[in-house]
Amino acid sequence: MPVKSGKQYIERINSQSVPCWYKGELVTGKRSEHLAFKGLMETQAQLYDMQSDPLLAGKMTYESPVDGKPVGLSFLPPTTVDDLRKRRGAMSVWSNAHHGFLGRSPDYMNTAIMSFYTAADLLNELSPQYAENLRNYYAFCRDNDITLSHAFIQPHASKISGQMDATEDAIAAKVVERTEDGLIITGAFMMATQGATCDEILVYPSPSPAPFDDENPFAFAFAIPNDLPGITLVCRDTYASESRFNFPLSSRYEEMDNLVIFDHVLVPHDRIFFAGNEEMSSRLFSGSNFHIHAGHQVLCRYIAKTEFILGTLQLLTDTLDLASEAHVVEKTARVLAGLESLKSLAIAAEAGAIPDGRGFILPAPQPLMAANILYPKLYPEMIEIIQLMASSGMIMVPQEEEFKTDAATHLDIYLRGTDMTAQQRTSLFRLIWELGAGSFGGRQTQFERFFFGNSITVSNRLYSTYSGVDTYRQLVSHFLANTHR
Repeated sequence: MPVKSGKQYIERINSQSVPCWYKGELVTGKRSEHLAFKGLMETQAQLYDMQSDPLLAGKMTYESPVDGKPVGLSFLPPTTVDDLRKRRGAMSVWSNAHHGFLGRSPDYMNTAIMSFYTAADLLNELSPQYAENLRNYYAFCRDNDITLSHAFIQPHASKISGQMDATEDAIAAKVVERTEDGLIITGAFMMATQGATCDEILVYPSPSPAPFDDENPFAFAFAIPNDLPGITLVCRDTYASESRFNFPLSSRYEEMDNLVIFDHVLVPHDRIFFAGNEEMSSRLFSGSNFHIHAGHQVLCRYIAKTEFILGTLQLLTDTLDLASEAHVVEKTARVLAGLESLKSLAIAAEAGAIPDGRGFILPAPQPLMAANILYPKLYPEMIEIIQLMASSGMIMVPQEEEFKTDAATHLDIYLRGTDMTAQQRTSLFRLIWELGAGSFGGRQTQFERFFFGNSITVSNRLYSTYSGVDTYRQLVSHFLANTHR
Protein backbone atom coordinates (compact mmCIF):
# COMPACT_ATOMS: atom_id res chain seq x y z
CA MET A 1 0.00 0.00 0.00
CA PRO A 2 1.15 3.63 -0.47
CA VAL A 3 1.15 6.32 2.25
CA LYS A 4 -1.41 5.46 4.90
CA SER A 5 -4.18 7.60 6.29
CA GLY A 6 -4.57 8.66 9.88
CA LYS A 7 -7.49 6.26 10.19
CA GLN A 8 -5.33 3.35 9.00
CA TYR A 9 -2.61 4.31 11.48
CA ILE A 10 -5.05 4.25 14.39
CA GLU A 11 -6.60 0.97 13.25
CA ARG A 12 -3.19 -0.71 13.09
CA ILE A 13 -2.23 0.33 16.61
CA ASN A 14 -5.65 -0.56 18.03
CA SER A 15 -5.39 -4.06 16.57
CA GLN A 16 -2.22 -4.90 18.51
CA SER A 17 -2.22 -7.36 21.36
CA VAL A 18 1.19 -6.75 22.96
CA PRO A 19 0.94 -6.75 26.78
CA CYS A 20 1.31 -3.13 27.81
CA TRP A 21 1.36 -2.18 31.50
CA TYR A 22 0.35 1.25 32.78
CA LYS A 23 0.13 2.12 36.50
CA GLY A 24 -0.03 -1.54 37.49
CA GLU A 25 -2.80 -2.42 35.07
CA LEU A 26 -2.77 -4.17 31.73
CA VAL A 27 -3.98 -1.80 29.03
CA THR A 28 -7.15 -3.18 27.47
CA GLY A 29 -9.47 -1.81 24.84
CA LYS A 30 -8.49 0.56 22.07
CA ARG A 31 -5.17 2.26 22.70
CA SER A 32 -6.42 5.35 20.84
CA GLU A 33 -9.01 5.82 23.62
CA HIS A 34 -6.54 5.50 26.52
CA LEU A 35 -5.45 8.76 28.12
CA ALA A 36 -1.76 7.83 27.87
CA PHE A 37 -1.86 7.50 24.08
CA LYS A 38 -4.99 9.25 22.80
CA GLY A 39 -3.67 12.77 22.20
CA LEU A 40 -0.46 11.62 20.56
CA MET A 41 -2.27 9.20 18.27
CA GLU A 42 -4.73 11.89 17.19
CA THR A 43 -1.85 14.22 16.38
CA GLN A 44 0.11 11.56 14.56
CA ALA A 45 -2.98 10.56 12.56
CA GLN A 46 -3.22 14.17 11.39
CA LEU A 47 0.42 13.99 10.25
CA TYR A 48 -0.28 10.90 8.17
CA ASP A 49 -3.34 12.53 6.61
CA MET A 50 -1.18 15.44 5.47
CA GLN A 51 0.71 13.13 3.10
CA SER A 52 -2.50 12.59 1.10
CA ASP A 53 -3.66 16.20 1.22
CA PRO A 54 -3.80 17.39 -2.42
CA LEU A 55 -2.13 20.65 -1.37
CA LEU A 56 0.78 18.88 0.35
CA ALA A 57 1.19 15.49 -1.32
CA GLY A 58 3.57 16.82 -3.95
CA LYS A 59 5.83 18.19 -1.24
CA MET A 60 5.64 15.19 1.09
CA THR A 61 5.74 12.12 -1.18
CA TYR A 62 7.57 10.60 -4.12
CA GLU A 63 6.91 7.61 -6.34
CA SER A 64 7.95 4.22 -5.01
CA PRO A 65 10.53 2.60 -7.31
CA VAL A 66 8.53 -0.63 -6.98
CA ASP A 67 5.08 0.37 -8.22
CA GLY A 68 5.07 4.15 -8.62
CA LYS A 69 2.65 4.71 -5.75
CA PRO A 70 3.23 7.68 -3.42
CA VAL A 71 5.46 6.99 -0.43
CA GLY A 72 6.80 9.29 2.29
CA LEU A 73 9.63 11.58 1.18
CA SER A 74 11.42 11.01 4.47
CA PHE A 75 12.21 7.50 3.15
CA LEU A 76 14.03 8.92 0.10
CA PRO A 77 17.76 8.04 0.01
CA PRO A 78 19.30 11.33 -1.21
CA THR A 79 21.55 11.25 -4.26
CA THR A 80 21.59 14.99 -4.99
CA VAL A 81 21.53 18.24 -3.07
CA ASP A 82 18.04 18.78 -4.46
CA ASP A 83 16.98 15.53 -2.74
CA LEU A 84 18.25 16.90 0.57
CA ARG A 85 16.26 20.09 0.08
CA LYS A 86 13.14 18.13 -0.82
CA ARG A 87 13.59 16.00 2.29
CA ARG A 88 13.95 19.10 4.45
CA GLY A 89 10.83 20.59 2.88
CA ALA A 90 8.77 17.50 3.71
CA MET A 91 10.19 17.11 7.20
CA SER A 92 9.59 20.79 7.92
CA VAL A 93 5.90 20.41 7.07
CA TRP A 94 5.54 17.80 9.82
CA SER A 95 7.83 19.67 12.24
CA ASN A 96 5.80 22.84 11.82
CA ALA A 97 2.59 20.85 12.39
CA HIS A 98 3.77 19.51 15.77
CA HIS A 99 5.93 22.58 16.53
CA GLY A 100 8.97 20.40 17.20
CA PHE A 101 7.51 18.69 20.26
CA LEU A 102 7.45 15.16 18.76
CA GLY A 103 10.98 13.86 19.08
CA ARG A 104 9.88 10.60 17.49
CA SER A 105 7.55 11.80 14.76
CA PRO A 106 7.44 9.15 12.02
CA ASP A 107 10.01 10.87 9.78
CA TYR A 108 12.72 10.39 12.43
CA MET A 109 12.71 6.61 12.17
CA ASN A 110 11.91 6.73 8.44
CA THR A 111 15.20 8.59 8.13
CA ALA A 112 16.95 6.10 10.42
CA ILE A 113 15.97 3.02 8.41
CA MET A 114 16.87 4.87 5.21
CA SER A 115 20.34 5.60 6.57
CA PHE A 116 20.96 1.93 7.42
CA TYR A 117 19.72 0.95 3.96
CA THR A 118 22.41 3.12 2.36
CA ALA A 119 25.06 1.02 4.13
CA ALA A 120 23.54 -2.41 3.44
CA ASP A 121 26.45 -3.38 1.18
CA LEU A 122 28.71 -3.54 4.25
CA LEU A 123 26.76 -6.59 5.42
CA ASN A 124 27.82 -8.60 2.36
CA GLU A 125 31.08 -9.32 4.21
CA LEU A 126 29.14 -11.31 6.79
CA SER A 127 26.36 -12.65 4.62
CA PRO A 128 24.68 -11.48 1.41
CA GLN A 129 21.44 -12.58 3.07
CA TYR A 130 21.90 -10.03 5.86
CA ALA A 131 22.35 -7.29 3.27
CA GLU A 132 19.27 -8.48 1.41
CA ASN A 133 17.27 -8.57 4.65
CA LEU A 134 18.08 -4.93 5.35
CA ARG A 135 17.25 -3.79 1.82
CA ASN A 136 13.97 -5.72 1.87
CA TYR A 137 13.02 -4.35 5.26
CA TYR A 138 13.67 -0.78 4.18
CA ALA A 139 11.46 -1.32 1.12
CA PHE A 140 8.77 -2.90 3.31
CA CYS A 141 8.76 0.12 5.64
CA ARG A 142 8.72 2.56 2.75
CA ASP A 143 5.95 0.88 0.74
CA ASN A 144 3.74 0.15 3.75
CA ASP A 145 4.36 3.41 5.63
CA ILE A 146 5.46 1.52 8.75
CA THR A 147 5.53 3.46 12.00
CA LEU A 148 8.80 2.55 13.70
CA SER A 149 10.17 2.91 17.20
CA HIS A 150 13.66 1.89 18.22
CA ALA A 151 15.39 0.19 21.14
CA PHE A 152 19.10 0.94 21.54
CA ILE A 153 19.80 1.43 25.26
CA GLN A 154 20.05 -1.45 27.72
CA PRO A 155 19.19 -1.03 31.43
CA HIS A 156 21.88 0.05 33.85
CA ALA A 157 21.60 -3.33 35.57
CA SER A 158 23.11 -4.92 32.47
CA LYS A 159 26.32 -2.93 33.07
CA ILE A 160 26.86 -4.12 36.61
CA SER A 161 30.02 -6.18 36.87
CA GLY A 162 29.49 -9.70 35.58
CA GLN A 163 26.23 -8.97 33.78
CA MET A 164 27.67 -8.80 30.26
CA ASP A 165 29.13 -12.23 29.71
CA ALA A 166 27.97 -15.27 27.84
CA THR A 167 26.33 -16.98 30.81
CA GLU A 168 22.62 -17.69 30.93
CA ASP A 169 22.27 -15.45 34.02
CA ALA A 170 23.66 -12.32 32.32
CA ILE A 171 21.17 -9.46 32.29
CA ALA A 172 22.18 -7.71 29.07
CA ALA A 173 19.94 -8.45 26.07
CA LYS A 174 21.44 -11.31 24.11
CA VAL A 175 20.93 -14.22 21.78
CA VAL A 176 20.15 -17.19 24.03
CA GLU A 177 19.50 -19.72 21.27
CA ARG A 178 19.75 -20.16 17.51
CA THR A 179 17.01 -22.21 15.89
CA GLU A 180 15.96 -23.18 12.38
CA ASP A 181 13.35 -20.44 12.53
CA GLY A 182 15.54 -17.65 13.85
CA LEU A 183 17.18 -16.19 16.96
CA ILE A 184 15.78 -16.38 20.49
CA ILE A 185 16.34 -13.04 22.26
CA THR A 186 16.07 -12.32 25.97
CA GLY A 187 16.71 -8.97 27.66
CA ALA A 188 15.29 -5.47 27.96
CA PHE A 189 15.70 -2.02 26.47
CA MET A 190 15.04 1.40 27.94
CA MET A 191 13.45 4.46 26.40
CA ALA A 192 11.63 3.00 23.41
CA THR A 193 9.77 6.25 22.83
CA GLN A 194 6.40 5.57 21.19
CA GLY A 195 6.95 1.82 21.62
CA ALA A 196 3.23 1.42 22.34
CA THR A 197 2.11 3.57 19.39
CA CYS A 198 4.19 2.05 16.60
CA ASP A 199 3.90 -0.86 14.18
CA GLU A 200 7.42 -2.23 14.64
CA ILE A 201 10.61 -1.77 16.64
CA LEU A 202 14.17 -1.55 15.33
CA VAL A 203 16.48 -3.18 17.88
CA TYR A 204 20.17 -2.29 17.74
CA PRO A 205 21.90 -2.56 21.14
CA SER A 206 25.34 -1.30 21.94
CA PRO A 207 27.56 -4.42 21.84
CA SER A 208 29.57 -5.73 24.77
CA PRO A 209 33.02 -4.16 25.09
CA ALA A 210 34.37 -7.51 26.20
CA PRO A 211 36.11 -9.57 23.51
CA PHE A 212 34.66 -12.93 22.53
CA ASP A 213 36.67 -15.70 20.96
CA ASP A 214 33.59 -16.87 19.11
CA GLU A 215 30.34 -15.11 18.27
CA ASN A 216 29.26 -12.24 20.51
CA PRO A 217 25.72 -12.98 21.76
CA PHE A 218 25.21 -9.29 22.57
CA ALA A 219 25.93 -8.02 19.04
CA PHE A 220 22.89 -8.05 16.74
CA ALA A 221 20.38 -5.89 14.95
CA PHE A 222 16.87 -6.73 13.82
CA ALA A 223 13.40 -5.27 13.34
CA ILE A 224 10.13 -6.92 14.31
CA PRO A 225 6.44 -6.21 14.90
CA ASN A 226 6.18 -4.94 18.45
CA ASP A 227 3.58 -7.49 19.49
CA LEU A 228 5.45 -10.73 18.88
CA PRO A 229 4.97 -13.37 21.61
CA GLY A 230 7.29 -12.73 24.54
CA ILE A 231 7.39 -8.93 24.22
CA THR A 232 6.07 -6.81 27.08
CA LEU A 233 5.86 -3.01 27.30
CA VAL A 234 5.99 -1.08 30.57
CA CYS A 235 4.95 2.59 30.56
CA ARG A 236 6.07 5.49 32.70
CA ASP A 237 3.42 7.85 34.10
CA THR A 238 1.71 9.95 31.46
CA TYR A 239 1.76 13.74 31.47
CA ALA A 240 -1.27 13.90 29.17
CA SER A 241 -4.67 15.36 29.92
CA GLU A 242 -7.97 15.53 28.10
CA SER A 243 -8.22 19.34 28.32
CA ARG A 244 -6.46 21.23 25.55
CA PHE A 245 -7.06 24.52 27.36
CA ASN A 246 -5.48 23.42 30.64
CA PHE A 247 -2.73 21.31 29.06
CA PRO A 248 -2.27 22.60 25.50
CA LEU A 249 0.96 20.70 24.87
CA SER A 250 0.65 17.36 26.65
CA SER A 251 -2.91 16.87 25.43
CA ARG A 252 -1.51 16.81 21.89
CA TYR A 253 2.16 15.85 21.97
CA GLU A 254 2.78 13.53 24.92
CA GLU A 255 4.97 10.67 23.61
CA MET A 256 4.94 7.67 25.91
CA ASP A 257 8.32 6.13 26.73
CA ASN A 258 8.45 2.37 27.21
CA LEU A 259 10.63 -0.26 28.77
CA VAL A 260 10.62 -3.11 26.23
CA ILE A 261 11.12 -6.59 27.67
CA PHE A 262 12.06 -9.57 25.50
CA ASP A 263 11.38 -12.92 27.12
CA HIS A 264 12.63 -15.60 24.72
CA VAL A 265 11.30 -13.80 21.66
CA LEU A 266 11.74 -15.58 18.33
CA VAL A 267 13.15 -13.21 15.70
CA PRO A 268 12.70 -14.70 12.19
CA HIS A 269 15.81 -15.05 10.02
CA ASP A 270 14.54 -12.62 7.39
CA ARG A 271 14.30 -9.84 10.00
CA ILE A 272 17.93 -10.18 11.17
CA PHE A 273 20.46 -7.68 9.82
CA PHE A 274 23.48 -9.20 11.54
CA ALA A 275 24.20 -11.35 14.59
CA GLY A 276 27.32 -12.32 16.48
CA ASN A 277 29.83 -9.95 14.91
CA GLU A 278 30.80 -7.13 17.23
CA GLU A 279 32.95 -5.37 14.65
CA MET A 280 30.07 -5.21 12.19
CA SER A 281 27.86 -3.67 14.84
CA SER A 282 30.05 -0.58 15.02
CA ARG A 283 30.87 -0.57 11.30
CA LEU A 284 27.25 -0.62 10.16
CA PHE A 285 26.24 2.10 12.60
CA SER A 286 29.15 4.29 11.57
CA GLY A 287 28.87 3.44 7.88
CA SER A 288 25.17 4.28 7.81
CA ASN A 289 25.95 7.89 8.81
CA PHE A 290 22.94 7.60 11.11
CA HIS A 291 23.77 10.68 13.18
CA ILE A 292 24.24 12.78 10.04
CA HIS A 293 21.03 11.79 8.26
CA ALA A 294 19.05 11.87 11.51
CA GLY A 295 20.65 15.19 12.39
CA HIS A 296 19.19 16.67 9.21
CA GLN A 297 15.69 15.65 10.31
CA VAL A 298 16.28 16.76 13.89
CA LEU A 299 17.44 20.21 12.76
CA CYS A 300 14.04 20.74 11.08
CA ARG A 301 12.45 20.00 14.45
CA TYR A 302 14.85 22.31 16.31
CA ILE A 303 13.92 25.19 14.02
CA ALA A 304 10.16 24.62 14.37
CA LYS A 305 10.42 24.35 18.15
CA THR A 306 12.52 27.50 18.45
CA GLU A 307 10.01 29.42 16.33
CA PHE A 308 7.24 28.27 18.67
CA ILE A 309 9.19 29.35 21.76
CA LEU A 310 9.91 32.70 20.13
CA GLY A 311 6.21 33.20 19.35
CA THR A 312 5.36 32.40 22.96
CA LEU A 313 7.87 34.99 24.18
CA GLN A 314 6.51 37.60 21.79
CA LEU A 315 2.93 37.06 22.97
CA LEU A 316 4.06 37.20 26.59
CA THR A 317 5.97 40.42 25.93
CA ASP A 318 2.93 41.99 24.26
CA THR A 319 0.38 41.10 26.91
CA LEU A 320 2.67 42.23 29.76
CA ASP A 321 3.58 45.41 27.84
CA LEU A 322 7.30 44.70 28.17
CA ALA A 323 8.45 45.40 24.60
CA SER A 324 10.42 48.51 25.59
CA GLU A 325 12.26 46.84 28.48
CA ALA A 326 15.98 46.51 27.71
CA HIS A 327 16.36 43.17 29.47
CA VAL A 328 13.44 41.75 27.45
CA VAL A 329 15.00 42.91 24.18
CA GLU A 330 18.31 41.31 25.18
CA LYS A 331 16.72 38.01 26.16
CA THR A 332 14.57 37.84 23.03
CA ALA A 333 17.59 38.67 20.88
CA ARG A 334 19.38 35.63 22.27
CA VAL A 335 16.50 33.44 21.08
CA LEU A 336 16.54 35.20 17.70
CA ALA A 337 20.27 34.59 17.38
CA GLY A 338 19.74 30.92 18.16
CA LEU A 339 16.97 30.62 15.57
CA GLU A 340 19.00 32.32 12.84
CA SER A 341 21.98 30.12 13.67
CA LEU A 342 19.89 26.97 13.30
CA LYS A 343 18.44 28.13 9.98
CA SER A 344 21.92 28.95 8.70
CA LEU A 345 23.28 25.57 9.76
CA ALA A 346 20.51 23.81 7.80
CA ILE A 347 21.43 25.73 4.64
CA ALA A 348 25.14 25.15 5.22
CA ALA A 349 24.63 21.40 5.68
CA GLU A 350 22.97 21.14 2.29
CA ALA A 351 25.31 23.56 0.50
CA GLY A 352 28.31 21.57 1.72
CA ALA A 353 26.85 18.14 0.94
CA ILE A 354 29.34 15.38 0.18
CA PRO A 355 29.19 11.93 -1.48
CA ASP A 356 29.09 8.98 0.90
CA GLY A 357 31.12 6.77 -1.45
CA ARG A 358 28.20 4.42 -2.16
CA GLY A 359 26.18 6.48 -4.61
CA PHE A 360 24.30 8.58 -2.04
CA ILE A 361 24.88 12.07 -0.73
CA LEU A 362 25.28 13.33 2.82
CA PRO A 363 24.52 16.73 4.25
CA ALA A 364 27.76 18.23 5.54
CA PRO A 365 28.25 16.72 9.01
CA GLN A 366 29.91 19.71 10.71
CA PRO A 367 26.92 22.10 10.62
CA LEU A 368 24.56 19.37 11.83
CA MET A 369 26.85 18.35 14.67
CA ALA A 370 27.30 21.99 15.60
CA ALA A 371 23.50 22.21 15.89
CA ASN A 372 23.54 19.12 18.12
CA ILE A 373 25.93 20.93 20.46
CA LEU A 374 24.07 24.24 20.28
CA TYR A 375 20.51 23.12 20.93
CA PRO A 376 20.91 21.15 24.20
CA LYS A 377 22.16 24.44 25.68
CA LEU A 378 19.86 26.77 23.76
CA TYR A 379 16.62 25.02 24.67
CA PRO A 380 17.03 25.12 28.49
CA GLU A 381 18.14 28.75 28.15
CA MET A 382 14.97 29.61 26.20
CA ILE A 383 12.83 27.91 28.85
CA GLU A 384 14.64 29.87 31.57
CA ILE A 385 13.94 33.09 29.67
CA ILE A 386 10.23 32.21 29.63
CA GLN A 387 10.36 31.48 33.36
CA LEU A 388 12.08 34.80 34.12
CA MET A 389 9.79 36.88 31.94
CA ALA A 390 6.60 35.22 33.21
CA SER A 391 7.89 35.40 36.83
CA SER A 392 5.22 34.59 39.43
CA GLY A 393 2.51 35.02 36.82
CA MET A 394 3.07 31.45 35.63
CA ILE A 395 2.19 30.06 39.06
CA MET A 396 -1.27 31.44 39.84
CA VAL A 397 -3.05 30.30 36.67
CA PRO A 398 -6.67 29.17 36.95
CA GLN A 399 -8.11 26.36 34.87
CA GLU A 400 -10.70 26.44 32.13
CA GLU A 401 -13.41 25.26 34.50
CA GLU A 402 -13.19 28.45 36.56
CA PHE A 403 -14.48 30.47 33.62
CA LYS A 404 -17.70 28.44 33.79
CA THR A 405 -18.46 29.39 37.41
CA ASP A 406 -19.83 32.43 39.19
CA ALA A 407 -16.25 33.62 39.57
CA ALA A 408 -15.93 34.13 35.81
CA THR A 409 -17.07 37.77 35.91
CA HIS A 410 -14.31 38.57 38.37
CA LEU A 411 -11.71 36.66 36.35
CA ASP A 412 -12.72 38.58 33.25
CA ILE A 413 -11.87 41.80 35.06
CA TYR A 414 -8.74 40.91 36.98
CA LEU A 415 -6.93 38.53 34.63
CA ARG A 416 -6.98 40.64 31.49
CA GLY A 417 -3.74 41.27 29.64
CA THR A 418 -2.69 44.44 27.87
CA ASP A 419 -4.10 43.16 24.59
CA MET A 420 -5.87 39.95 25.64
CA THR A 421 -9.11 38.92 27.29
CA ALA A 422 -8.83 37.07 30.58
CA GLN A 423 -9.42 33.73 28.88
CA GLN A 424 -6.85 34.42 26.18
CA ARG A 425 -4.27 35.49 28.74
CA THR A 426 -4.99 32.46 30.91
CA SER A 427 -4.65 30.19 27.88
CA LEU A 428 -1.23 31.69 27.17
CA PHE A 429 -0.11 31.25 30.77
CA ARG A 430 -1.35 27.64 30.82
CA LEU A 431 0.99 27.07 27.87
CA ILE A 432 3.83 28.87 29.66
CA TRP A 433 3.22 26.84 32.81
CA GLU A 434 3.43 23.57 30.83
CA LEU A 435 6.66 24.67 29.17
CA GLY A 436 8.36 26.06 32.26
CA ALA A 437 6.93 24.25 35.28
CA GLY A 438 4.87 21.25 34.21
CA SER A 439 5.92 17.61 33.91
CA PHE A 440 5.64 17.66 30.13
CA GLY A 441 7.95 20.65 29.90
CA GLY A 442 10.42 19.04 32.29
CA ARG A 443 10.64 15.95 30.11
CA GLN A 444 11.08 18.11 27.01
CA THR A 445 14.03 19.93 28.57
CA GLN A 446 15.72 16.72 29.68
CA PHE A 447 14.94 15.12 26.32
CA GLU A 448 16.67 17.94 24.43
CA ARG A 449 19.67 17.91 26.74
CA PHE A 450 20.41 14.27 25.96
CA PHE A 451 18.77 13.74 22.56
CA PHE A 452 21.92 12.50 20.81
CA GLY A 453 23.88 11.62 23.95
CA ASN A 454 25.65 13.50 26.71
CA SER A 455 27.62 16.67 25.94
CA ILE A 456 30.97 14.87 25.80
CA THR A 457 29.72 12.28 23.33
CA VAL A 458 28.12 14.92 21.11
CA SER A 459 31.21 17.14 21.30
CA ASN A 460 33.45 14.26 20.27
CA ARG A 461 31.40 13.72 17.10
CA LEU A 462 32.02 17.27 15.93
CA TYR A 463 35.63 17.29 17.14
CA SER A 464 36.42 14.07 15.27
CA THR A 465 35.23 15.55 11.96
CA TYR A 466 38.02 18.13 12.27
CA SER A 467 40.73 15.76 13.52
CA GLY A 468 42.27 15.33 10.07
CA VAL A 469 41.74 18.90 8.91
CA ASP A 470 45.00 20.87 8.84
CA THR A 471 43.67 23.92 7.00
CA TYR A 472 43.48 26.12 10.06
CA ARG A 473 46.77 24.90 11.51
CA GLN A 474 48.45 25.68 8.21
CA LEU A 475 46.80 29.08 8.10
CA VAL A 476 48.35 30.11 11.41
CA SER A 477 51.67 28.37 10.70
CA HIS A 478 51.94 30.29 7.43
CA PHE A 479 51.10 33.52 9.26
CA LEU A 480 53.78 32.88 11.89
CA ALA A 481 56.36 31.89 9.27
CA ASN A 482 55.95 35.27 7.63
CA THR A 483 56.86 37.03 10.89
CA HIS A 484 60.46 35.73 10.72
CA ARG A 485 61.63 37.80 7.77
